[in-house]
Amino acid sequence: MQNLLIIFFSGGLGSISRYLVGTWIGDRWQSNLPLGTFAVNIIGCFLIGFFVGIIERYRLSQGWSLLFLTGFCGGFTTFSSFIYEQSLSYKEKAYFDLILYLTLSVFMGLMATLLGLELAKK
Repeated sequence: MQNLLIIFFSGGLGSISRYLVGTWIGDRWQSNLPLGTFAVNIIGCFLIGFFVGIIERYRLSQGWSLLFLTGFCGGFTTFSSFIYEQSLSYKEKAYFDLILYLTLSVFMGLMATLLGLELAKK
C-alpha cells in the first residue's frame, strides 16, 4: 500500500508539473508544432536519465525509484520511460530491436490513435 501511495502522490506532482511546463512554454512560443509537449518530453528524458544515474550511483532503495521514475516521471511523461528503455537496447548494441521497437511504437501508436478517433465519431 505504501508503494501505491508513493506512486499516487509523486505521479500527481509529475502530472501537475507537465501541465504547468507545457502551458508555460505553449503560451510563450507560438508555433504550429506542439512545443509544450515537445519540451515536456525532452525534459522528462533528461530527468529520467538523471534520476536513474543518481539512484544507481548512490544505490538508493526501490522506494526512490518508485518516487522519481514510476511516479514523477511517469506522471510527467511516459515518453521518458519509452526512451529510457530504448537506451538500454542501445547500450546492449541491440540495434535491430531498438529500431523495430521505435518504429512499431510510433507507427502503431499513430494508427491506434486514428482508429480511436474514427470509432469515437461513429
